[in-house]
Amino acid sequence: MHFLTIDDFEVDGKTILVRTDLNSGLDENKEPKDNIRIKYHSGTIKELSDKGAKVVVMTHQGRVNSRDFICLEKHAKLLENHTEKDVKYIDDIFGSYAKNTIKSMKKGDIVLLENVRFSAEETSVDKDSHLSHMVKQLAPILDYYVNDSFAANHRNHVSLVGFPQVLPSFAGRILQKELDVLTKVLDNPKRPSVLCLGGAKVDDSIKVIEQMLFNNSTDRVLTTGLVAMVFLAANGDYIGNATHKVLVEKKADLEIKYAKKLLKKYRDKIIMPVDFAVEVEGRRVEIPFSALPSDYPLLDIGQDTIELYKNIIHNAATVLCNGPAGVFEKEGFETGTVELFRAMEKSKAFSVLGGGDSAIAAERLGMLDKIDHVSTGGGAFILFISGKNLPAVDALINSAKKYGSLITRVTNDT
Repeated sequence: MHFLTIDDFEVDGKTILVRTDLNSGLDENKEPKDNIRIKYHSGTIKELSDKGAKVVVMTHQGRVNSRDFICLEKHAKLLENHTEKDVKYIDDIFGSYAKNTIKSMKKGDIVLLENVRFSAEETSVDKDSHLSHMVKQLAPILDYYVNDSFAANHRNHVSLVGFPQVLPSFAGRILQKELDVLTKVLDNPKRPSVLCLGGAKVDDSIKVIEQMLFNNSTDRVLTTGLVAMVFLAANGDYIGNATHKVLVEKKADLEIKYAKKLLKKYRDKIIMPVDFAVEVEGRRVEIPFSALPSDYPLLDIGQDTIELYKNIIHNAATVLCNGPAGVFEKEGFETGTVELFRAMEKSKAFSVLGGGDSAIAAERLGMLDKIDHVSTGGGAFILFISGKNLPAVDALINSAKKYGSLITRVTNDT
């Protein structure tokens, strides 16, 4: 996988479009909350500005008709807080106002364009995105394009795949780190390597398990959450109507079939819980595996499972975790998630945590800074570690082939 990075380019005086992912949840006042992505993206933006680039920031916020589909004026303030620089918000994407503002920029200036999804063609152009109005209007006044939006790289959107076709393009620091870390963990992990999967996205998790076991990227798979329920069902263990109902609602029949095949081939590597936590009259009650089937939903792993998994994590050299171990939002049932995250923190293993719900859980628990690498991607993270190509990454690779020999490279004086 060969792509270009900031280190390959002389950016002083250059006008650079930086595609980020500043997408944020909203508070009760419908204002964007500060988050890990805004903090991390600010590093790339500040570095380019400090090096004398004219930095044009592009991002999305929410989806059409959703509550969080808002303008980016408040996001500019959040960027200012992290970069400690002035950030000019422009309520335009590629019209005359935006283009004239970009043309008048000076070295070090930072401009934030309006929510890119306010343009319908961002998500509606399936092919030839380099011929879109957005790319045609902006590309002529830009020198380079930077993709720093790992979290959105699984999408085939104009702002992600269009510009690399017509401009020399490179990865920002977030994308560079994500690809470097995840490629290393998948292709050459330190052993023993442990994969811990939970959460509710069972179909994606099954694909990850299949890919990583097939490629020998992991030595043990610890199952939690709904993922564990699928494997228990695949193993012929009846877990009870309450939890089985959830599997039916998730239409998990196909995943159960895949899990059966995986158990048949890799049974010694796939570990399932030995006890569980349920809610009885508002209290957390733990039950052993022998107590199944249960009339109550299985909401978390139990203490015996926690100790079993903690011991495996303690002896690992690499740990990749995605998805909470239980219904961590519910008081009393965050225990499994908390304990496994703490085990990752205390282990000498190199630890990687997926984005999405995992990152949200880690942030709520105040543990973001205690994991070696917390991914900014949810869907992109899952697809990448399951062996799928990301369209925006492919666009960067193709751009490197096309423009690699034409860029003004950084030279080191000796």
